[in-house]
Amino acid sequence: MSTTTSSGARAGRWLILGAVCLAALIPPLGFTGGAVAMPAIGRELGGSPFALNWIVNGYMLAFGSTLMAAGALSDQYGRKKVFSTGVGLFVLASLLLAGVSQLPWLNLLRGAQGLAGAMILAGGTAALAQEFDGPARTRAFAMLGTTFGIGLAFGPVLTGWLIQDFGWRASFLTGAAAGVLALLLGVPKMHESRDPGATGLDWPGSISFTAALGALTLGIMQAPLHGWLSAQVTGLLSAAFALMVLFVWIERRVRRPMLDLSLFRYTRFIGVQALPLATCYCYVVLLIMLPIRFIGIEGHSELDAGWMLMTLSLPMLVVPAMAASLAHRIPAGVLCGAGLLLAAVGLLYMSRIAPGQSVWDWAVPMLLVGVGSGMPWGLMDGLSVSVVPRERAGMATGIFSTTRVAGECIGLALMSAVLVGLLQWRLHVAMPSVEIDVVNATARQLAAGNRLLAMAPWPDAAHAALITAYSEAFRWVMYVLAAITTVSALVVFGFLGKAGAAPEADANSCAVL
Repeated sequence: MSTTTSSGARAGRWLILGAVCLAALIPPLGFTGGAVAMPAIGRELGGSPFALNWIVNGYMLAFGSTLMAAGALSDQYGRKKVFSTGVGLFVLASLLLAGVSQLPWLNLLRGAQGLAGAMILAGGTAALAQEFDGPARTRAFAMLGTTFGIGLAFGPVLTGWLIQDFGWRASFLTGAAAGVLALLLGVPKMHESRDPGATGLDWPGSISFTAALGALTLGIMQAPLHGWLSAQVTGLLSAAFALMVLFVWIERRVRRPMLDLSLFRYTRFIGVQALPLATCYCYVVLLIMLPIRFIGIEGHSELDAGWMLMTLSLPMLVVPAMAASLAHRIPAGVLCGAGLLLAAVGLLYMSRIAPGQSVWDWAVPMLLVGVGSGMPWGLMDGLSVSVVPRERAGMATGIFSTTRVAGECIGLALMSAVLVGLLQWRLHVAMPSVEIDVVNATARQLAAGNRLLAMAPWPDAAHAALITAYSEAFRWVMYVLAAITTVSALVVFGFLGKAGAAPEADANSCAVL
């Protein structure tokens, strides 16, 4: 009888793992799917480049700003409840997205998907930690991380195929299908668990952090439209700074803060925070900018763009595990820094590719970036907890995850603004007699991948000059990304280059976009 009960319990745990892994497909599918679908959505629903950018930025903003709050809610009200609610919300939002006909509603629903993604990640990972112990926990989180990598690698191809054969609305149904399976297979077997010491959500901290991140992202996105020195942009950036100061003040005074700032007294912990910021600029930004270029500027189909991106994403399936094996002989900080330098080389190589070159010309630099980014990607989750005392590991993980997702949100908005600004400057230099409003509008349309709309006001003879301007602006963006990645590598070498505590998490620990 006990053997049967034990077998049933093991089967139940693996069903729970299967459900959480299925749900782990949702964040990468939601992220990469929105980027690949953006040009097709723009062609059907219209909208300004600013509004279209919210298809991705709205998702990331909601995800990053609510991740800490979702973790606190899961501790207070139950990991199973938060996880299943998040999956259900994502499924509902995806179904509504498939029928939406106006861009503002689409962006609002994308924000709901981001909120749901935060609930899924916070509740799901906490639930797994309760269900598994010891080596089984390591294997469970390895499977979770691998699933996330599969979503990154194959998400663009799946989205491209669905858009090509069924339209962009079908692309939002993949996450819904994964969510329904997760709800049916694993959630009924999941046990509810709570933190008996939880004191509830830090509402003042949560609200001030969300408002600060929102104001900063909105200010950066508005800069190409109104100018960095405009009253609107400076007001938003000033508000973001004031709100972040308020957030720090709140967190230093509450009994159980969402963000324990005392952890930043550990210098190696500061160095770890450079890793998610670096991988944002050398990898995550490309997952958005490259589909826009491939589809919107160079005219590739969504499916072809998805296949091209696999060269960038496939290394994430194997390189993290390889890096973890090497970390037993080489300091993890050295491996991470070396990987970032390799990614910087790939970015510089990518800067030399002109529009119209073959798929094979892109393969080598994207492979370099993918391999280089995969080395810190597989180590940084473990480093985030190994560089602080064991009893502070939970808070360290929360800070690290928030740094990663919030940094990605800001990084995407910032690099889009940089591309628009460079395009405006290039077009002004090339065509000084053209009205500034026309030039600025063209730059915004090109940066969003709306080549036909960008070229509509211009004579045919000027079209080649517009593409050349885009190519030069894109080249300089790659220079900027390579510089940020190189500086990050130097910071990592300085803070983490010496031998220290080995990462305690597995190589494929759950990674967030």
